[in-house]
Amino acid sequence: MNKRYAMVVDLRKCIGCHACSVACKSEFDVPLGYWRAWVKTEEKGRYPHVRVSFLPRLCNHCDNPPCTFVCPVKATYKRPDGIVVVDESLCIGCKACIMACPYEARFSHPSKHVANKCDFCYHRVDKGMVPSCVNTCVGRNRIFGDLNDPNSEVRKLLDTQEVQVLKPEMGTSPQVYYIIPDKDTMIPTYKYHNDIERRDLNASNDHL
Repeated sequence: MNKRYAMVVDLRKCIGCHACSVACKSEFDVPLGYWRAWVKTEEKGRYPHVRVSFLPRLCNHCDNPPCTFVCPVKATYKRPDGIVVVDESLCIGCKACIMACPYEARFSHPSKHVANKCDFCYHRVDKGMVPSCVNTCVGRNRIFGDLNDPNSEVRKLLDTQEVQVLKPEMGTSPQVYYIIPDKDTMIPTYKYHNDIERRDLNASNDHL
């Protein structure tokens, strides 16, 4: 049986330290001002009754990924193990996949001029290691593994815990699951990765 990789993020343990984001930037030398993984922060209440909630964000590696359908050169594709990747040697930088992603998980690399995003660190996974963000999480709130393995921690968590995914109504079947999420943080507010991307995407939409 093929492996089916997924990630569970236990929000009960997330402290918003951003170690995952920093590890990701370090692993891939992500340019300043751009993110493959980031942490959304929500503040609620009024002083002195204020609380903060965190929502780590990344590519959802959907079972039904719209990004793969719109790519005109098939540079974006889903591997047999479920990991969605971008073949930079094929990508023409058209940004179609960026606009198609309902999770705002992609950006245009400023120097390579290709689509970029989280790829579950498949270069590590293929060698039997976990993604860099999972490896560095101080609270161990990120759990990665094979859903087809009944003894894996991710499989056991999905079988025993109440989980939620982002935008289930989109029909994309995300493979990043959240335990006990704050419902307000589960409604993504679009935040462009940078002002240049905002300008470029708005210009592209004007021609649609």
